Formats: sequence, C-alpha cells, structure tokens
Amino acid sequence: MVARLAVDAVLAGNREAFRTLVEREGPGLVRLCYRVLSDLSEAEDVAQESFVIAFRSLPSWRREGPFGAWLSRIGLRVALRRASQRRQVAWLSSGAVSAQGEGDERLIRSLVAPADSDPASVALAGERSAIVRAAVRGLDEPYRETVLLRFFADLPLTEIAAETGRPLGTVKTHLHRGLTRLRLTLLEDASAP
Repeated sequence: MVARLAVDAVLAGNREAFRTLVEREGPGLVRLCYRVLSDLSEAEDVAQESFVIAFRSLPSWRREGPFGAWLSRIGLRVALRRASQRRQVAWLSSGAVSAQGEGDERLIRSLVAPADSDPASVALAGERSAIVRAAVRGLDEPYRETVLLRFFADLPLTEIAAETGRPLGTVKTHLHRGLTRLRLTLLEDASAP
C-alpha cells in the first residue's frame, strides 16, 4: 500500500516521494544484486541503475503485482547484463551436484547462500556459487527469470505468477524445468575434464 501511494505521488509530480521507495526497497535490491554479482560495490551500482530505470518506467508498472517484485525483475536483468560482461572461472567437484536431482531447491539455496563461516568452506561455497550463477545465466527464458525470481529474489511462486502475468501452474512448470536444466548443466560441468 505504501508503494502504491508513493508511486501515485511520484506520478503526480512529487519526485521526493520516490525516496520512500528507495529507502524501503533499496536494501533488498542490493542484496538481490549481490547474490547475482558477489561484489557489494557492483551490486550497489546495479541497484542504483535499477532505481533510475524504475523511475523512468514508473508509468508502465502494472499494479497487479507488488512494486518490489517489479523492481526485482529490473534489478535482475541489469545484474545479469552486468555479470555477462565479465568472465569468471571456477571449479566444481563432482560430488557437489546430486545425480538423482533430489532436493534441487535445497541444492540451489545451499550453493547460493552458504551457511558455514569456516574460511575454507566459504571459499569453496563462493566457487560453487559462481558456477551456479553462471549456469543460471545460461538458462533460456522463461526458466532463467523464474529461477532467479524464486531463489535470488526470494519471491513466492504466487508473486512470480502475478509479476510475470503467467498462471501459477505455468510458473511451477518453468521452475521445475529450469531446475532440471540447471542440474544437468552442473552435472555436465562437474564431469568435464
């Protein structure tokens, strides 16, 4: 509700009302961008660029879904574009990926956000996280968008459906197929010499 009122105020000419949106959504957007980029400074730059794009595109926001979900989609696209402009090399052990595909969601979450604070574990998790991010970037649409919104933006499936304009069943299918393709890509990378 606060976001809708702030958007209405901005569209009515009160540019200062956009500050409310930045203060409210900024930390979450920076976290989202950081999950994609693994660089705080770059994540902050991408978040700022995303807010500029959102400000310019504010009249096109469909009010069916939450403002934060719309902003997350913008942030993800900018972060992915930025990430695709750089090259990363990382290694993944063959034991890091489940061959049966059990627990895909748990696997993705553990690779993207490590829970251990041991320096060696953090370093290994960082390498795995980079591989997962690269594999996610390689997914075709709409699978990439669905996986990103679910695991990087932490949006529930219902919000993803509302924001993308797709039926909930379609979003579930896209998520399942995206995770299957992601798992196969990670298995191929792990078995490569």
